[in-house]
Amino acid sequence: MEQKKSSIVLVLREFKPHFLMVLAQVGYAFLYFITEASFNHGMSPFLYVTYRHIVAAVVMFPFAFFLERNERPKLTFALFMEIFVLSLAGISVPINMYFASLQYTSPTFVASIVNVIASLTFIIAVVLRYETLDVRDPRGIAKVTGTMLSLSGVMTMTLYKGPTMRNLWHENWLKGSLLAVISCVSWSVWYIMQAATLKRYPAQLSLTTWMCFVGAAQSAVFTVLIIGHKPSAWTIGFNIDLWSTLYGGIVIAGLIIYIQLWCTEKKGPVFVTMTTPLCTILAAILAYFVFGEKLYLGSIIGATFVIIGLYLLLWGKEGDQKIHINTKPCSGEDPECRLQSVP
Repeated sequence: MEQKKSSIVLVLREFKPHFLMVLAQVGYAFLYFITEASFNHGMSPFLYVTYRHIVAAVVMFPFAFFLERNERPKLTFALFMEIFVLSLAGISVPINMYFASLQYTSPTFVASIVNVIASLTFIIAVVLRYETLDVRDPRGIAKVTGTMLSLSGVMTMTLYKGPTMRNLWHENWLKGSLLAVISCVSWSVWYIMQAATLKRYPAQLSLTTWMCFVGAAQSAVFTVLIIGHKPSAWTIGFNIDLWSTLYGGIVIAGLIIYIQLWCTEKKGPVFVTMTTPLCTILAAILAYFVFGEKLYLGSIIGATFVIIGLYLLLWGKEGDQKIHINTKPCSGEDPECRLQSVP
């Protein structure tokens, strides 16, 4: 009996990251629809991002303060400026653009296009020599093929809506698509930049709290420039605007980001990224069956290319990870190790 219980505990411990990442993608899928409802109600995406990260910073602060008080390094001015740039690249710029794009496109589209982040991160990593590429190796070929397929899929979703499309160049769809693509590029840069910061500031809760706080302040500047500083423009009622803000701050920017960091530490960034297409599928199912959203041919074709390309890229990356695990310890000075540290 004791042996059986021990086996069950081991199985649950082994599959805990899988269960948590599935929950995380479910949370992300619902995010698209609750924020779209809030934006349709009249809330500014810039105001939403500002309030969401204020909520996240307030919620995360006590956990970071007490749980990491013996692990948190001293925050120097240079390190704070590094966090400032990280917040700009990973929170205020891409998230504002991302949710602004939701006003012009659809939840299915933005859930699909985010899958290209893995491919963009790979390209930037190769250019900066954080990533090795051997085109003579099958896994190297898979990386290149997967990257090209993913980017082709994004271009298809951006430029080709489907049979019901009228003149795309005169619609807001193109504007929203470009905003989403720019946000994905910014996130990819952020993933690369985070590696070095985590080496100098390995307190994940504290780093998340700081980025939420600084990102909220940066977003507040954007909000003032866009909607002004009148109190009436900054007021939200006891309605969908408040609920979407609390959901985005507590569940997404707080709980799910921490889950991703924990799973990255346990299973690596490749594992975390592999669950991303699940959000696309869940969002499409919800959009079609629950919210009655139309599925366009361009979105289906593009999303298929993106997901196939993503898994080809991840298959190639998984081989790299196995090589590092089996052949040598991870050194802090090794660029490959720095890339593997990115959440």
